[in-house]
Amino acid sequence: MPSADLTLAECRAYRPELPLPDGFDAFWSDTLDERAPGGAPDRRPRFDEVDSGLVQVRAYDVSVPGHDGRPVRGWLRMPAGATGPLGCVVEFLGYGRGRGLAHEQLMWACAGYAHLVMDTRGQGWSSATGDTPDTDPGSAGSVPGFLTRGVESPATHYYRRVFTDAVRCVRAMREHPEVDPARIVVTGVSQGGGIALAVAGLVPGLAGVMPDVPFLCNIPRAARIAATPPYTEIAAYLRLHRDRVEPVFHTLSYFDGAHHATRATAPALFSIAMADDVCPPSTCFTAYNRYAGPKDVRVYEFNGHEGGAEHHRAEQLAWVRALFAGLPTDRTDRA
Repeated sequence: MPSADLTLAECRAYRPELPLPDGFDAFWSDTLDERAPGGAPDRRPRFDEVDSGLVQVRAYDVSVPGHDGRPVRGWLRMPAGATGPLGCVVEFLGYGRGRGLAHEQLMWACAGYAHLVMDTRGQGWSSATGDTPDTDPGSAGSVPGFLTRGVESPATHYYRRVFTDAVRCVRAMREHPEVDPARIVVTGVSQGGGIALAVAGLVPGLAGVMPDVPFLCNIPRAARIAATPPYTEIAAYLRLHRDRVEPVFHTLSYFDGAHHATRATAPALFSIAMADDVCPPSTCFTAYNRYAGPKDVRVYEFNGHEGGAEHHRAEQLAWVRALFAGLPTDRTDRA
């Protein structure tokens, strides 16, 4: 479908005023420093090997203590017979997806890397099942979905818990004896891309970041121009709560990838689709244009939210291999 958003030239130059909320850095520092309730130390991550039926890939059922120390599930897949510390890709999932089954999503392990897929709490109703429940700490009401869950305050918002889960999954992989802590890349499509951007801003020392058609970027604009879910959840909520526009966008600003991008320093490979009606390209470019570290982008001019799909997976494989080998990764972006 043709894009109803800005042109590609306009997107490349698009740098809207998007004020950082007061106390942004302190909020996230305090959030990530929180311990499990009662002051007890968090439980250690668990990696339990499972029989997936595969012989070239080892699979592990993972449980990581996430927000409030509550377990977050995942799958870790590693190439069978690999020796020495491995480079690692930590992947976050799109909206509604869960971690699925042990024998799925094999590309990164087949390429020779450790690959952790984090289950997204409370999700897993669309293309793959999930196993991690969410705990809702009280809410004055929300519309179906997650964007308005706990939107009364940054402290209660759903994505505060998810971003904390994601950071702790990266920390768990840094401590894994078979992983090189200096060679960890985070990635994800859509919601997963938004989570990856947040982690890039919250975790120093990552080797790389690959956000694809990222969700949760320039949320005020997205809520006003996106015609399809999930951003329409915000508009639906504000149609009911006409007096809450300002506090809702204030809460959501703490979870906006365009702000986290200003704190990120790892090399990044973005993908953006110009006919995307789910995550409008101008919102993705807002984060890309504000990204503080070295960056490159692949632009898929005639694609919607599917983005570059398997064509872009080939780009990522080449980019990660060059990154881990210490080779240059920056090239002229492709439209």
